[in-house]
Amino acid sequence: MTDELPTDPLIALRPWEAPEVTSWGRLPMNAVDRRTGGLPLDGDWRFQLLSAPDAPVGGSWSTAYVPGAWTVQDTDDLPQYTNVTMPFREFPPKVPAVNPTGVYERELDVPAEWAGRRVVLQVGAAESVLLVHVDGRPVGISKDSHLAAEFDLTGVIRPGGRSVLRLTVVKWSDATHIEDQDHWWHGGITRSVLLYATDPLYLADVTVRARRDGELRVDCLVRNAAGDRALPGGWYVTGDLDGEPLAQDAEFDRLNTEDDRVSDFLGEARIHAVVPEVRTWNAEEPELYGLTVRLHRADGTVADTSHHRVGFRDVEIVGRDLLVNGERVFIRGVNRHDFHPLTGRTVSYDDMRADLVVLKRFGFNAIRTSHYPNDPTLYDLADELGFYVVDEADIESHDHAHEIADDPRYLNSFVDRVSRMVLRDKNHPSIIIWSLGNESDYGANHDAAAGWVRRHDPTRPIQYEGAAKLGWADPDVASDIACPMYAALEDCVAHALSGEQTKPLIQCEYSHAMGNSNGTLADHWAAIESTPGLQGGFIWEFWDHGILQRVSDGRPVGRTGAGLYDNGVAAPGHRWAYGGDFGEALHDGAFVADGIVFPDRTPKPAMYEHREIAAPVRIRCFRHEGVVLANHQHFRGLDWLTGTWELALADGRTLTGPAKLPDLRPGETAAVPLPFAVPADGGEAWLTLRVTVAEDQAWAPAGTEVCAPQLRLRAADAPRERVAVGPAVEVDGEGLLLHPLLTAGPTLSLWRAPTDNDELGGIAPRWRAWGLDRLVRKVVSVRREGGLVTVLAEYAGTVGVVRHRQEFTPVEGGVRVDESAELPQEFHDVARVGSVFETVGGLDLLEWFGQGPWESYPDRAAGAPVGHHSLPVDELFTPYLRPQESGGRHGVRRFTLSAPDATGLAVELDEPRQVSVTRYRAEDLTAVTHHDELVPRAGCVVHLDAAHRGLGTASCGPDTFPSYLVAPGIHRWSWTLRVL
Repeated sequence: MTDELPTDPLIALRPWEAPEVTSWGRLPMNAVDRRTGGLPLDGDWRFQLLSAPDAPVGGSWSTAYVPGAWTVQDTDDLPQYTNVTMPFREFPPKVPAVNPTGVYERELDVPAEWAGRRVVLQVGAAESVLLVHVDGRPVGISKDSHLAAEFDLTGVIRPGGRSVLRLTVVKWSDATHIEDQDHWWHGGITRSVLLYATDPLYLADVTVRARRDGELRVDCLVRNAAGDRALPGGWYVTGDLDGEPLAQDAEFDRLNTEDDRVSDFLGEARIHAVVPEVRTWNAEEPELYGLTVRLHRADGTVADTSHHRVGFRDVEIVGRDLLVNGERVFIRGVNRHDFHPLTGRTVSYDDMRADLVVLKRFGFNAIRTSHYPNDPTLYDLADELGFYVVDEADIESHDHAHEIADDPRYLNSFVDRVSRMVLRDKNHPSIIIWSLGNESDYGANHDAAAGWVRRHDPTRPIQYEGAAKLGWADPDVASDIACPMYAALEDCVAHALSGEQTKPLIQCEYSHAMGNSNGTLADHWAAIESTPGLQGGFIWEFWDHGILQRVSDGRPVGRTGAGLYDNGVAAPGHRWAYGGDFGEALHDGAFVADGIVFPDRTPKPAMYEHREIAAPVRIRCFRHEGVVLANHQHFRGLDWLTGTWELALADGRTLTGPAKLPDLRPGETAAVPLPFAVPADGGEAWLTLRVTVAEDQAWAPAGTEVCAPQLRLRAADAPRERVAVGPAVEVDGEGLLLHPLLTAGPTLSLWRAPTDNDELGGIAPRWRAWGLDRLVRKVVSVRREGGLVTVLAEYAGTVGVVRHRQEFTPVEGGVRVDESAELPQEFHDVARVGSVFETVGGLDLLEWFGQGPWESYPDRAAGAPVGHHSLPVDELFTPYLRPQESGGRHGVRRFTLSAPDATGLAVELDEPRQVSVTRYRAEDLTAVTHHDELVPRAGCVVHLDAAHRGLGTASCGPDTFPSYLVAPGIHRWSWTLRVL
């Protein structure tokens, strides 16, 4: 690119269609943190939204809040969601003629005491091209929507005076083609703006390398902004660690103008020390030291200071293992976007901390910053709270990946984005891997960026899925890690067992969390933990990116909407918007709602599944001398945890007692006694260890539950033969059970309201083609023999007929229902086989013995321990953003539905079954697109399933395993209904 600007303002350069131009007038990126101090410029700015960057600025101004996207601030340019397809038809580097452009303007009152100092403007992030003017004079240009841009204003502002600062942000540009990142498209200034001042002699960069053996090396770059640009003589740097001075020994160097590597305006200095008895950093015990680096003038006065938090740790790959401090660690990761349901990409410190606290409490230890460098505060928090971070560059050219990967016009962009990320973030111990971007094919531009990283930072590996997919073991691609996305588990295991593996296999994306999903997660981790060479992965993803929207006018609520949502549900008159809800013709629907938390950060049931899979304490087995416990951490003992034993008996009793956890190092096991004797009676018995935090942690107060491992101590008693008693069961002329508490008797159900995985995985269309959503019931016969009533019926689909048999037997206090269904071969994979009935209103409390209290399904049941549970019916349903099958509980043995006066019904099942109790029929959920359209029924819709299909992740990834499919053939189940 050229260093010369045309005499016209920046607009004349048309940088929005020039990929060779990544910046002009922008200062080099560095790791000196200037976020504290200075003059914050956040708040209301004068604002105009133009139709194009070269459109004239008018005389009428509104206001916009900075930081914040204008797309959620009551403008006519609303959010739009696309996944792969670009939001416009133009090919790179072209963009539409109609190109929303925000003009931000405000006065700058520069403090008089800044006279003689260097003054710098820092814009935290702008999407996607930033043009800077001061008093009408062009200052600079920057691209990259997710990294800060700094500009030297020393020569264009006057301390003690007032200037007008104008920031023009162009939404669509050549850079947009490499920011195609499966997220809402926004526009605006999305991170804070700051004006700060330094001494003319200043720290231009600080590089910290701290090894696990205590070796510390601090490299400083020093520049001089004084008139002649020459460095003054006699300057030096000092440092202290946790307040203790670092010795200036023979290892200290100050490179000056006598060294031919140093120009007359750039100096280098190094501090080298060894910290004795160093406390190392890892995600379990994130030990940090406070480092202060000071730049001194010749007279000893301090010209500049830089503060850093240092973690001593090593990252290396040995063979096919990724090691942290010499230990092979499991990567229990999640992909995370910067997101907020009110402010879009703008996220506060409190919000980011809350994100990481939730993840920490649910057993996650790693984050991939999909698909761009996150807000700088995120890395500070990851250092502090303990997360392994894959820091990913702002590169995704999904729609035009193949063309751009080798396009020399974009070469500078690739290297610029990757190098600036590394320069900004290199001092964070939490970052263990650099990523070259996402879904951008693989080409020479990636290799160029990788080469820069390997030269600048040889202490961390590089990953890039686009390179790794060419060959998981290929040594010649720019990825040190085999990091596929959505690879079949059997392929991963086969690779690890092949003898050909050369790199750690850590999936950059797996277990797609769209809607009711994350099936087979426990199966994946059982394989990962038992197969050398497999080391984990990153769930896609953390957030459901629902934007809070007013139903009345269809507009985003904006930053004033706090309090309009709770427990994943938007307040009346509002809803969570997804693709298409803002009137955009081109969109990808609810695919933006694919997280393990709702838009308000409420955990989805799958979070509890992950918590148990990642449990630091496991129960191995039960022996006469007690229960064998194991420490499944990598670095930490169990002294930070405490526990309580619970023994749930089928007869309704629950015994509890304190648990004293043994002193175990990672990987060790020990037998511990129970505080109570296991009763000889009571039927089925389940032992649960509720593990909680013993003392306050940075991410959890004492008493916070971290896991609840469970072990079955005794199987269920054999079912007793039931004898018919009393008068015959009443059925109507259609063979339907008549009961005072039922408004609809039990019929056969093979259909569920399709999950997102069912729809996008092509499963639900197949079910519809078979006619499973509109089966026609025909009574074949109703036969009465004494008290027994047998009903034979046929359910006809479009390609097959299901034969259904029900036997109603009167028993003491109720009726026993024995059922069978014969599925033809045409129905080789249905949603469920079971009974559905509806109750009268007023039965609002469900109590059950089985898995819970969280929602669970056959292939997602590890997070729901067996026990005695109780919840209001209205809390059983899970409000996934697009209404779908939800609210199921797996492994239910019996349950009651009762009114406030304790009247109601009880159901006992022949064996643990899948049960759901909600206010909605499957057709109610299928008929709507948002929850504000749902009308709950007065009574309960109850499903008792002999078999229920697993959830899988087929919306973007593998389907469930064959063992979780519902096969054709004969299915049998029985249950007993009684009145309380």
